[in-house]
Amino acid sequence: MIFRRLIPMLLLPCLLVAQGSWQSQIVYYDSNNKLVYVHDGEGNRIPDFSYAGYKNSEQPIPDVPVVKTIAPIVGDNTQHIQDALFEIGLMPADNNGIRGALLLEAGEYEIQGTIHLAFSGVVLRGVGDGADPDSNTVLKATGDSPHWRTVIIAGGGSRTNWADGVDVRDIITDTVFVGDNQFEVTDASPFSVGDNIIIFHPCTQAWLSAVDTGGTFWWLPAAEPGVDVPWTVDSQPIVYNRNITAIEGNKITIDVPVYNPLVRSLSQSYIYKYTRMGIRTKIGIEKLRIDIQANGVADENHAWDAIDMYQLEDSWVRDCTMLHFGLSAVKTGTATRITIENCRAFDPRATVEGGKMYNFQMYRSSQQILVKDCQARNGRHHYMSNGTSSASGIVFLDCTSSGAYTSSEGHRRWTQGMLYDNVIDLDGPRPGFNPRLLGLYCRGHYGTSHGWAAVHSVAWACDVAAGDLIVQKPPTGQNYAIGCFGNISGQSPPAPFPVPEGYIEGTNQPGLEPRSLFYAQLADRGIVSTVKPKRPEAIPTILKLYANYPNPFNPSTRIRFELSEASDIELVISDVLGRKIVTLAAGHFRSGSHELFWNGLNDRGRPVSSGIYFYLLKAGRQIQSRKMVLLR
Repeated sequence: MIFRRLIPMLLLPCLLVAQGSWQSQIVYYDSNNKLVYVHDGEGNRIPDFSYAGYKNSEQPIPDVPVVKTIAPIVGDNTQHIQDALFEIGLMPADNNGIRGALLLEAGEYEIQGTIHLAFSGVVLRGVGDGADPDSNTVLKATGDSPHWRTVIIAGGGSRTNWADGVDVRDIITDTVFVGDNQFEVTDASPFSVGDNIIIFHPCTQAWLSAVDTGGTFWWLPAAEPGVDVPWTVDSQPIVYNRNITAIEGNKITIDVPVYNPLVRSLSQSYIYKYTRMGIRTKIGIEKLRIDIQANGVADENHAWDAIDMYQLEDSWVRDCTMLHFGLSAVKTGTATRITIENCRAFDPRATVEGGKMYNFQMYRSSQQILVKDCQARNGRHHYMSNGTSSASGIVFLDCTSSGAYTSSEGHRRWTQGMLYDNVIDLDGPRPGFNPRLLGLYCRGHYGTSHGWAAVHSVAWACDVAAGDLIVQKPPTGQNYAIGCFGNISGQSPPAPFPVPEGYIEGTNQPGLEPRSLFYAQLADRGIVSTVKPKRPEAIPTILKLYANYPNPFNPSTRIRFELSEASDIELVISDVLGRKIVTLAAGHFRSGSHELFWNGLNDRGRPVSSGIYFYLLKAGRQIQSRKMVLLR
C-alpha cells in the first residue's frame, strides 16, 4: 500500500478559535476557514459525510402539492388508501419527476394490510403525527396477517443490492484512499458524465487476511462452533453506488468519495454501469402517525416494521411518529440519498433479544442516508447500520435516545463511513443492562460472526451520559471519537474484545469547533453559508427526570424533575401499551426543581389497577421517561 505523509503537528493552527473553544488535531479550519484533514501513517483520514440525504443534501426536500384528499372509512383502509395512491401514480410527472401528494385528513385509519408507495414522485401526507385523531392522521395497524408484515413499503420493494449492470471495467489505480473521488480504469470509453455506476471491491483472501478475517474471535470458548466462524471469500464485498461527474481520458471522477481504501494488491476492484431496474425516486411520507396494535410489551403477533424503504433514491420520511413496531420504525435497503427527518420511533413491542427492536435501521446497500433531528425510545439498537459491507455514508445528526437496552452502533461486518454527530443519550444506561450506548468497535463472535462492525466512522460531540462509548481501530482502518462525553474507551473492558483502541480526542471537553462536523463539511462544499450553531432545543439538555419514590408504590408516589431553564412542559402517565392514563401537569414551569404526586387515579378520577406504568416528561422537543410499579 502507498502511504501518505503525515501533516507535521507543528503546522497545525492555533486550536483556540474563541474563548473556551478548541479544534481537533486531525480535522480543523485553516486560515481561510477551510477544513483540513490529517492522514495517519496508513493513509486513513476522516471522510466527508456531507453527501448524505436527499439529493446529497444539496437541495431542500420539495413541498409537493396535494392532488387528491381522502378521509378515513369504517373498517380496513388499506385498499382505500392504495386506490388513491394508484390514481396519483397514473398521473403524468412534471419536469422534476413529481406527480403529487395524497393528503389523508385527520382521523384514525385502520390498516389491516400493507400500503405500497410504488410510483416515483408520489407523497403520502397526513395533517399531523400526534395521538389525537381529531386533529392528526393516525394509521392504526391491526392484526398480524401476514405474520410480521410491514405497514408501509416505499420504493420498488426489492433488495437487489444494485446487482444489475453492464460494461465492466477494472480500476487500475494502485490505491484509492478514504476520501478520494477519482481513479483510473482500463477503458472509460463506455461511460459518460451523469452515468450511474457501481464500484465493486471483491472480498478476496488477501483482503480478508489484511483485516484479520473479520476479527470474529471464533476460537474463544463463548463462540458457537460452526456458526461463529471467520469471514470467507466473497462474503463481504464492498459496494458503492455513485454517479460520474467528470471523465478525463481514463480517469473518472465520482460524486461521493469512497469510505474504504480500494487497494489493488488486495482486491481487483471494478466498476459497471448500473441499469437501475426497479429503482423509484422522489417518494415521501410526511406528517402522520403509525400506531401498531400490540397486546403487551413482549407481544410479537403484530405488524413488524412501520416503514420499509427498498429500491429507491432521493426520497424521505419527515415529521412522523412510529410506535410499537417489533423490528424497525424505519428500515432502508438498496436505498441511496434518503432523509429521515424530525421523526419519533417509540416503544417497540417484542422480546428484548437479538434481531429485534432496531428503531432506525439501515440494512444492506443503504448509502448516503441522513437521519436528522429524530428521537428514539425504549428500543435496543436505536440508531444503527445492519447492512454489512454494502452500507456506508450513514449520518445520525442531532438525534436523541432514551431508554435504550444497548448501543447505537455499526452492528456487523464492515459498515463504512458512519457519522454520529451530536447524538445525545438523555438518561444513561438502563439499570441491569450493559452500559454501552454507542459503539464503533469489534463485535467479535457476537451475533453471526459480526466481527468488525464499523470502520472509518466517527462519533462527533456525542454524549452517552453515564454510559460507555466504545471506539476501536480495525486493521487497515480507523474509528474516531472526538469531543464526546461519557466513558469513552477502546480498552477491554469495557469493550467486549481486546483489540487496539481507536482515535480518541477531547473527551468530556466542551467547546469543540465546529459544533457539527456534518454541517461544517456541508458548508465547506459551499452548500450552506453558515454552520448550524446548536441543536434546536436539545443542547444543553434542559431537563432531568428522577426515579419516582416510593417504587413500587401504593397509594401514591412522588415524581421529581429539574429544569435548567424555564420551559413549557407536559408530564403524562401511560400504561404498557402506550395509552395515556392521566396528564399530571401541562404548562409553563420556571427553572429549578419540581415535585408532583400521582395517586394512582386516571383522568376520570378512578383508580387504575396494579401493574407497570410509565411517566413521560416533555420539555420543548426533549423527552425523558421512567417506569414505575403500582401494587394495590
